[in-house]
Amino acid sequence: QLQLVESGGGSVQAGGSLRLSCAASGYTSSYGCMGWFRQAPGKERERVAALYTGGTRTYYADSVKGRFTLTQGNAKNTVYLQMNSLKVEDTAMYYCAARFPPIKSCSWDDQYNYWGQGTQVTVSS
Repeated sequence: QLQLVESGGGSVQAGGSLRLSCAASGYTSSYGCMGWFRQAPGKERERVAALYTGGTRTYYADSVKGRFTLTQGNAKNTVYLQMNSLKVEDTAMYYCAARFPPIKSCSWDDQYNYWGQGTQVTVSS
């Protein structure tokens, strides 16, 4: 059983930065998709960023391009989401998600079948 352990999040003023981390443990195949989704109250869940741990391509939502960066850590199956120039509209619960091995491109949202417990990000004006 794969488990995702998240850390980071918190409260920050607009224009500030936060970093989220996610580590996958338990059974994993060699490579998979890992990423972050977010959901604000009254809104649909949105994929923020995702990557394939065996490659270099990263997929970003248009709303975060140029501000957020998803990278892999030195530890296997660990990813970091660096969030800069945060906006009030980035306020949401952020969830780490994974699929090992992937069915399709990591941009295909419906394939993610493992989820973290969520971490709150609050951006104030």
